[in-house]
Amino acid sequence: MTEAASPPNPARRRLLMAAPLVVAGGAGVAFWRMLSGMRQGSFDPHDIHAPALDRPVPDFALPGLPPAQGFGAADLRALKAPVLVNFFASWCIPCVAEMPQLNALKDRLPIWGIAYKDKPAEAQGFVRRAGNPYARIASDLSGMTAIDWGVSGVPESFLIGPGGIIRWHSAAALDEATARRTLLPLAASLRS
Repeated sequence: MTEAASPPNPARRRLLMAAPLVVAGGAGVAFWRMLSGMRQGSFDPHDIHAPALDRPVPDFALPGLPPAQGFGAADLRALKAPVLVNFFASWCIPCVAEMPQLNALKDRLPIWGIAYKDKPAEAQGFVRRAGNPYARIASDLSGMTAIDWGVSGVPESFLIGPGGIIRWHSAAALDEATARRTLLPLAASLRS
């Protein structure tokens, strides 16, 4: 014979109902504190450092996104002047937002793009619609090169100095203020 389960007592029932509310409340407080920190300026996505900062670019060789020419580590290591490497994707909303800034920069600093986990036809259409700021465009369909670079999302940009050394990294869409205050002065210092 099995005994019939007795209904939970009212105190236990209230405790079971309150537990999810306590967890949700804690998550809400944590989220609010994170947003408050961002409003106060304590979070700067441009200040997230790449794991390989001040080191040579990782080994890679990627095909071009037609009609552009692809590139690899050997091309970057042969550089005598700085170049900006920008990881992007057609499905990335912040990538769309940063395109006007990249187009404004392309005459002052060469930009090489890497299409991240993007279908070639979609990446080509995106670049065509955006005005193509890239001197060269490679395709990282598998995303493995991005992993080797330490990319955590798109867009991400890396300033590569002579000899293929990573000198600067931004894990956010490039804006005019960052370009003017940080990126362009650093690129100029790498030319001298």
